[in-house]
Formats: sequence, structure tokens, C-alpha cells
Amino acid sequence: MKKILFCLLVGASFVSQSCINDNEDPVTVSRGEGSIADPLVGGATQPNQVWIDLSEIDPATKAPVQSLTKRTDWDLAFYSGNDFKVVLNSSIMMAAGKIPNVTDIDAVTEASAASLQTQVQVANFNPSNVIYIDDVKGNFPSGYTAIDEIKSNDSENAVYLVNMGKEIFSGSVPVGSVATGGDSRGWMKVQISRTSAGGYKIKYAPLASSSHEELVINKNTAYNYSFVSLKNKKEVLIQPEKKKWDLCFTVFTNTITGAGSYVYADFVTTNNVGGAGAYEVTVPAPASGVEAYNNFKTSDIDPSKFIYNDQRIIGSNWRNPVGANGLEVYGDRFYIIKDAEGYYFKLRFTRITNTSGERGFPQFEYKPL
Repeated sequence: MKKILFCLLVGASFVSQSCINDNEDPVTVSRGEGSIADPLVGGATQPNQVWIDLSEIDPATKAPVQSLTKRTDWDLAFYSGNDFKVVLNSSIMMAAGKIPNVTDIDAVTEASAASLQTQVQVANFNPSNVIYIDDVKGNFPSGYTAIDEIKSNDSENAVYLVNMGKEIFSGSVPVGSVATGGDSRGWMKVQISRTSAGGYKIKYAPLASSSHEELVINKNTAYNYSFVSLKNKKEVLIQPEKKKWDLCFTVFTNTITGAGSYVYADFVTTNNVGGAGAYEVTVPAPASGVEAYNNFKTSDIDPSKFIYNDQRIIGSNWRNPVGANGLEVYGDRFYIIKDAEGYYFKLRFTRITNTSGERGFPQFEYKPL
């Protein structure tokens, strides 16, 4: 991967405080203080998943390369490694539950799955519903998935009721607010097995259907996953190659202790499946978070602090949506990233909205170490 050559860019510098009031007037960032990135999340409905490679610069924008996909472009992700794991699209609030005592997908009816439909839900404040979503740490292949690991014996692979989540909201959103989901995308029944060639075979149909369709997905080891849109009945390209992205800006289904699953806007995940790690640096008051960030150098990196088994190290920890002065970026913290190729970066967030106060327009500053 070709490494970065930085040039003079315009960014933002903020006063020393525990939170940064969003959209303070920007000032010029001097050469060496880093580059500014504006992930194209898409506004208050946050329609896009934005895959960012910190070590590749787009020559047109002079900012890190971004790859954009709509959150509704895919439904299931099929692991490309040695294990056979299937991951749900948490950005649209999908969930899945095993239909007991069924091996014939065509035998499943709306009536037979009715009681399970009330359970296979996201963000209904039921602590027990976490079994219907994937391991929020994203620590695959070892992490738990709502759909059990696909067995080599076809008869051991259950039929699942899949809550297809929510469409992207299409109405107006008050300034400063977000809308993470719109209309229901309905229900499907899904059964997955292995192929003799070492791939996946998917049987799927709308819940009310008496017949099903099939797709075969082969593993591509250049990528973490192969992706499928059940709605569009085809394989789709979503993530860049596994060593060609570091961060993803997305809506995300997380968990809250005692309340079950919950949906977060403004979320940032790291490519831990591809080998990236991260840790947070918190600067105690009254020290300046901006000054600490600017002064942080390669020799300050603590290798023991990197976390590789949780994609949520940045998560929603970088912003405060209910600050005393409105939406705020926490100014007392920044992040150290190690990408899949072993390169280090420091990164701090500078905005959560655009100059009109609309959510879904984040900004960060970063620099290689």
C-alpha cells in the first residue's frame, strides 16, 4: 500500500476544554499538524457507511480515501477465513432467531413464526434480546453470531427467522437530531449450508412464501467477508479489501448493560477483523487535549494498550450528543490507530455537525506516527 505524503491543508484548532463546542471558527493548521478528513456520512439520516483508509490519500481531495456504500445495500456478510460465520447488517437493525424443530425452509409459515417475531427485535429494551444480534465487539471468527456457525452436515443447519431491519428514513429531521431508521424492511426465512467447494449456499424467501430461492457464495480471501443483498437477490461489493480500510463511520447496533440492544448514530468501528488495533488516550484536566495530541509522538506509543478484539474502541466515545452547550466533541481524548500493515496514526475528532448544526457531517484530524 502506498504510504502518505502530506501537504499543507486547512483544518481546525480549538480552545482547551473537556468538550469542543461544535463548529467553532476554524483556523489554519500548520504543516505537520496533520490532515483533515470529512467522512461523507450523508447527513441526519446517516445513509452511508464510510470505509476509510488512513494510509491512502485521494489526489483529488488531498484527504484519506473513502469508499461509500448505502446502509441498505447489504443484508448478510459471509466470513472469508477458515471458519464459516455469517454476520448480520447491524447498521439497519437486523436480527435473527433460530426457528426450533424445523429443517425444511418451505415448511415455515407466518403463523408458525408469529411468536418468535415478537422476540427477534432490536432496541426494544429487553436485555434478553442480545441473543438475536451478533457479538457487538466484532471479534470474528471467534465471537458469537446470531446465526450459528455453518456446519458441514446440512441437517445440522437450522432455519432462521430474520428481521430485515429498517429502511433509511426518508422524512425531514430537526436540526441537531438524527433518524437512524425508517420503515420496516419485513421478515425473511433463511437457511445456510456449506458447498462442496468450501463456500456457502443460501436458501431464502419472504416469510409468507411457500417456496425459496438460492444463492451460492464463494470465499474471497482478499476480503474479510463476501456480502449479499437478499432484497436484491445477489452478491454485492461492500467493504474494500481487508488491508485497504481502517475505520468505518456507520450507524451501529450496540448493547447497554441491563437494557439489551440499542442503536447508535455517529459510530466509528475499526477494522479489527483485518488486523487493525486502537486505543484511546484521555487527557486529565486541566491539561489541554489539543496540546497533548499535537505533542504525542512515536515514542509515546504504548503497544500494550492496543485492542484488537473489539471494533468499538472509538465507537460513540468521541462525541457528546447531550452536552450542556448542545452537540459537542470531547476535547479531552484522542486515538492511536495501528493499521493492518503495522503503520501507526494519531487521530482526534474536531466536528460532529456541519456549520448549520446538522448531524451526519463529522470531521477528524489525523497524522501518521
